[in-house]
Amino acid sequence: MHASTTQFTARALPRAHALALELALTFVRALALVCALVFALLWAAMLAGCSHGIQFRSQDGAANEPAPPTEMITEQLIATERQQYREQANQDLDRLLVPDPPPYAIGVGDILSIVVWDHPELTGTLVTSSAPDPVAAAAATATAAPQGYVVDHQGRIQFPLAGLLVVQGLTEEGARTLLTTKLAKYIAHPNVTLRVQAYRSKRVYIDGEVKAPGLQAINDIPMTLVEALNRAGGLLPTADQSRILIERGQERHLINLRDLVQRNINPGLVMLAPGDVVRVRSRDESKVFVSGEVVTPKALTMHDGRLTLNEALGESGGISPLSGDARQVYVVRKETERTRVFQLDARVAGSLAMAEAFELRPKDIVYVAATPLANWNRNLSLLFPGALTSAVNATNRP
Repeated sequence: MHASTTQFTARALPRAHALALELALTFVRALALVCALVFALLWAAMLAGCSHGIQFRSQDGAANEPAPPTEMITEQLIATERQQYREQANQDLDRLLVPDPPPYAIGVGDILSIVVWDHPELTGTLVTSSAPDPVAAAAATATAAPQGYVVDHQGRIQFPLAGLLVVQGLTEEGARTLLTTKLAKYIAHPNVTLRVQAYRSKRVYIDGEVKAPGLQAINDIPMTLVEALNRAGGLLPTADQSRILIERGQERHLINLRDLVQRNINPGLVMLAPGDVVRVRSRDESKVFVSGEVVTPKALTMHDGRLTLNEALGESGGISPLSGDARQVYVVRKETERTRVFQLDARVAGSLAMAEAFELRPKDIVYVAATPLANWNRNLSLLFPGALTSAVNATNRP
């Protein structure tokens, strides 16, 4: 009896070990199959993400919107962009540059000072051209307070003997000639002096990063952009000289002072018109955002409107050597009618030179995509939190 029991136990033990080994192998095979399936899914997702680049979704997130076509950054693209920018800038300048500004034209609300020499009854001030001392006569004229004539809402003034005169739109010379012609019917050889005593009909408004924003009256000195900025106390250190906006009715003109100087165009030729609004923007409004796989993602302030792609990457620490994909450097630019996406392959010969020549625009987004291995590592870490860290720690144990 004892011998038979011992023999049965000896036969059962190998069978139990075999069954346990078979179960273990089956579990290992199943685990390997699951891992292979997960790896295949992750690899397919990784390849899909690499092939399509940046993904754009609708606001509700239900479906993908048609992605804007990606434009590769090449020397030809850079030259085309630069030419289009210059053409737009020249189009704005053609309407603003006035090499020979016309003289001041009298307008509604201006106050005129009129003196008829040798006829104090017309001006209320005794001024004679036959004074023995010309210096004394000039001093008397300067210290006297000549009566002012306000141009009414119909552009007229009323003067003794001459009656109502329409002077709106005339220069000082034209108004003096008109008044002299009218007075010649009653006075022999009238000697008339006419000038604008107070300029109140035309003005411009200066706003933004200047020391003294506010209204500036247009007088006999041509109101150029430089003149207006100087009257406002000059630009503040925070002003962006590349983004000075002139609003004229429904038109908007963007002026880049630095670009004008580099192109040998005198900014003093930019003439302002009555009612213009000049807005000097701050540098904080002209930022470029660098994100993605860079060492230090940040928002960069442009240097008076100039910042290249190479400078943006450099100021952000460059592409991350651990996770950044140098083949997928994107620039996303929102324009009025569409969104444009530019791509740079930094591994191509001459890519650094193209990155230095590619000019960024305010509000551009520079994005560096991750490498396929980095995407795989992150996706696997989401599925098995801590699994990779544990495996690495296990391999480092003695």
